[in-house]
Amino acid sequence: MRIDIIDLRDFYETDLGIAVRRIVRREIRNVWPDMTGLDCLGLGYATPFLGVFRPLAARVLNFMPAAQGVMRWPAEGGSVTTLVEETSLPLADASIDRILLVHALENSESVRSMMREIWRVLSPGGRLMIITPNRRGIWARLDTTPFGHGRPFSRRQLNELMRDSQFTPVRWARTLYTPPFAFDFLARSSGAWEKIGNRLWPQFSGLLMLEASKQIYAVSAERPKLRVLRPVPVAQPAIPRESGP
Repeated sequence: MRIDIIDLRDFYETDLGIAVRRIVRREIRNVWPDMTGLDCLGLGYATPFLGVFRPLAARVLNFMPAAQGVMRWPAEGGSVTTLVEETSLPLADASIDRILLVHALENSESVRSMMREIWRVLSPGGRLMIITPNRRGIWARLDTTPFGHGRPFSRRQLNELMRDSQFTPVRWARTLYTPPFAFDFLARSSGAWEKIGNRLWPQFSGLLMLEASKQIYAVSAERPKLRVLRPVPVAQPAIPRESGP
C-alpha cells in the first residue's frame, strides 16, 4: 500500500525529515549543479527537493500519483503540482530535460509502465535521477519513516531495471547514513553521520541515488523485404450432375 500524502508531509516537517531534506538536497545539487533554462519534473513526492531548481530552471513541475494524493506546492504563488496516473503522464513526447523520482519507484504498482512513460517524455540527452531506499540499509527495514514503505532496491536490481527500460546508468551515489530515529541529537549530528558512514560502511546507506540517460537507438532506413506469397493451386471440387426427371 502506498504511503499517504499527509504522512509524507508530516515526516518532512519533523527534525529528522528536515535533516533528510538537507542531506538529499546537497547530493542532488552535486549531481545537477546547473539547471539554467531546463524543464524539470518531479514524480512522486519530490517537493522537499525541487525548490533548489526554481530560481534557474525554465519550468518546474511536480506530478503526484493518484494513489498517493496531491498537495499544493509551493505555498506561495501559483501551484505547480497536479494529480496524475503514473502510467499516463499528461506531457508531450521528449518535453522534459530532467526528471526526479522520489517516493515513486518503490511505491509503484506498475514500475515497467511508469518507466516507459518516463522514457517517452524525457528529451534526447535528458537525465533521470532515481532516489530510492537501499535494500541493505536500515531505513528500509523500519516503517517509522516513508523510506520503510514499498519495495526497496539493490544496485543490481536498479541496473536491471535501467537496462530493461532503455536507460543507461551514468552516476551512482549513496547517502543517508544518519539513523532513522526521531532523536534531536541524531538530526543535529547528521553531517558527522554522513561522513563516518560513507567512509566505514558505504554499502549500508539508507538511500541509493542513480542518474541515468535515455538510450536513443538509430533506426535503419532500409525497409525490410516483403515476403512474396505464391499462389497454391487448390483442386476444384466436383460439381454433381443434376439427375433427370
